[in-house]
Amino acid sequence: MGEKKTVQALVSGGAATAGPPLGPALGPLGLNVLAVITKINELTKDYSGMKVPVEVIVDLEDKIFEVAVGTPTTAALLIKEIGAEKGSGNPKTEKIGDLKIDQMIKIAKMKREELLSNTLKASLKEVLGCCVSMGVTVDGKDPKDVQKEVDQGIYDEKLK
Repeated sequence: MGEKKTVQALVSGGAATAGPPLGPALGPLGLNVLAVITKINELTKDYSGMKVPVEVIVDLEDKIFEVAVGTPTTAALLIKEIGAEKGSGNPKTEKIGDLKIDQMIKIAKMKREELLSNTLKASLKEVLGCCVSMGVTVDGKDPKDVQKEVDQGIYDEKLK
């Protein structure tokens, strides 16, 4: 195994190009940039319309590369789930949409490894916190109220 170099970038899911930030970073390494871009787009196609963190790990000797894909931000996942353009400019008064608790749990599971929380319950509360600042309600309720319900154990069955 030769020396490895890692290139990190934020790309549009399924729509990365050989332009910046990837092309200029990968070109000097002597890789087939198109092959790398194709692989990235294949791995990120489920995140269409979202910014996705990717890492390209290159063996500088034999030019073999691997691609590691992160998950989009919690905010991006919420916006995708709702189908909105962006978060609310005034989350206290203007709501961009309502999601079900099951959708919140799905996002908490997707983000679990990147969040600071130790449990799925704590991850769920973190995702709900993001809802507060984005103007998203959950099952028609204020996310802060749903956080209290999580603390009370109302969703424990769903979190198993």
